Amino acid sequence: MARMTLDDTTLAPFLAAFYERVREDPLIGPVFAAAIPEAGWPQHLATIEAFWSSVLFRTGRYKGNPFGRHQALGVLRPEHFARWLDLFRETAAARFSPDDAALLQERAERIGASLRAGLFFRPEGPGSDTARATIPAR
Repeated sequence: MARMTLDDTTLAPFLAAFYERVREDPLIGPVFAAAIPEAGWPQHLATIEAFWSSVLFRTGRYKGNPFGRHQALGVLRPEHFARWLDLFRETAAARFSPDDAALLQERAERIGASLRAGLFFRPEGPGSDTARATIPAR
């Protein structure tokens, strides 16, 4: 397949190919299947396209709350994000030039890190300053 140039017209085919892989994946496919009914996929892809268009090209098309949507699922684990990023990276590398694929990957990793921090970081956990402050000295 000839590599495409990343722009607002190549975004939809990239995302469709990527989410086809996501839906077939044994780890994250079931998470998506539980959250998005089959009839809801066209709307989900349109929303995702608007999100990435806004992130990459500053189009302002996306008006949602990605953190809230992911938090509401209540089943996400760090390994889901790692697998999502692996598939994203592979699909981008197969479809775009190395520079465009690297741009996509950098943005995806930054967004993923932000979501993971919000969903999984617990400052009151073991090893945190808060936890150390409540442990009596011996």
